[in-house]
Amino acid sequence: MSDTPVVGHYIDGQVHTQGERSSPVFNPATGEVQAQVALASLQTVEQAVASARRAFPAWSEQSALRRSRVMFKFKELLDRHHQELAQIITREHGKVLSDAMGEVTRGIEIVEYACGAPSLLKTDFSDNIGGGIDNWNLRQPLGVCAGVTPFNFPVMVPLWMIPMALVTGNCFILKPSERDPSASLLMARLLTEAGLPDGVFNVVQGDKAAVDGLLQHPDIEAISFVGSTPIAEYIHQQASARGKRVQALGGAKNHMIVMPDADLDLAADALIGAAFGSAGERCMAISIAVAVGEVGDALIAKLLPRIDRLKVGNGMQGDSDMGPLVTAQHKAKVEGFIDQGVAQGAQLLVDGRQFKVPGAEQGFFVGATLFDGVTPQMSIYQEEIFGPVLGIVRVADFASAVALINAHEFGNGVSCFTRDGGVARAFARTIKVGMVGINVPIPVPMAWHSFGGWKRSLFGDHHAYGEEGMRFYSRYKSVMQRWPDSIAKGPEFSMPTAQ
Repeated sequence: MSDTPVVGHYIDGQVHTQGERSSPVFNPATGEVQAQVALASLQTVEQAVASARRAFPAWSEQSALRRSRVMFKFKELLDRHHQELAQIITREHGKVLSDAMGEVTRGIEIVEYACGAPSLLKTDFSDNIGGGIDNWNLRQPLGVCAGVTPFNFPVMVPLWMIPMALVTGNCFILKPSERDPSASLLMARLLTEAGLPDGVFNVVQGDKAAVDGLLQHPDIEAISFVGSTPIAEYIHQQASARGKRVQALGGAKNHMIVMPDADLDLAADALIGAAFGSAGERCMAISIAVAVGEVGDALIAKLLPRIDRLKVGNGMQGDSDMGPLVTAQHKAKVEGFIDQGVAQGAQLLVDGRQFKVPGAEQGFFVGATLFDGVTPQMSIYQEEIFGPVLGIVRVADFASAVALINAHEFGNGVSCFTRDGGVARAFARTIKVGMVGINVPIPVPMAWHSFGGWKRSLFGDHHAYGEEGMRFYSRYKSVMQRWPDSIAKGPEFSMPTAQ
């Protein structure tokens, strides 16, 4: 694997770098290889599953209170290592440091939510439903669970899964993206430092071979995935066929309706941040602005100077608004979409192809790109680009905007900018999308709600984190009980305590 550092697996509380294969980890801002990541074999997957299987009986019998205390300590350690985690994200993913800091914060919020496990796992009791019978319900852990996470949020998305799985009493195996794997090892070490027993949380680095190993393993009870729709559909099919519980979040093509009565300065600022933040590598990025009525020209007039003022550069530099894309291959894919847009007749107002940052000419940069005259038949409308490309579609009225969005195969996130309460109410009720913003460009739910889309943006029955996450990682059991009269045990004088 040469002399470059090796990012390994985390199994049974130890880092392992074994593996016949490896893959380069790039610094996207410079184009240089900064590490190699070990790619797991089926034997490595088996070692991780065996470790989790051994740890499960003792961990699942711990009280919710004790499990939540580990999360409290983990949250404290994440706060302490907040900057370090953000720097790892920026070095390997490329997003600017301020954005990476925000990512870590949103992940910590899920840990904070999971700390409430003793309350969140409370269930219902019905006294004397008849004939001296009481009825109540339980939520019990599934067993060994696994998560496969994307490159664009190497801390936040794993933290959508890890704390939820652990506080409900499961053991968990994380398969992070091989493009930016290092944050997973730091989180694993922090969990161990927080008091999590060895084997309860393991990390398996790898590619499709590792994913298939987890999907096919008979001891994996549930799979959680976030990524592109083709892979989400594949994981859902493969896991469901083997009787596993599946939560698979797929792709997106998020629209933002701009009504004629909208505050155009507010709308333009929102579009710039939502379309070009993190170089568009967000599943909640806005990639289509739907201009209603005659608002299109005025909106473009607001967007162009804002795009011109964007600062693109190394994410570690504090004055950058947008960094590079994650790999050279992804850069080429995004530029290929821009080529298709031009070939299919869209009007290219701002061209981000062949964009160079002085002093970082080998970095994987694509500049902010703006199209007008986009139609639903074009590839740049139909497909998720996952880059800094914003298209404008013009429609006659609000009803046409809603019909356009509802006809798209994706239903992840959507937004509407308006001053009209009636329009806002109709929009929220009639739009066929899972996460809705009204004058909010990126409506990512808070930790105590749940994240997920509709249509081909979600495969499975449960959204991520929040109450939906607690349900996904636990099994419901109903208990009915009748007791004959019994002799009392006698008086007890010590203070009862939670164990």
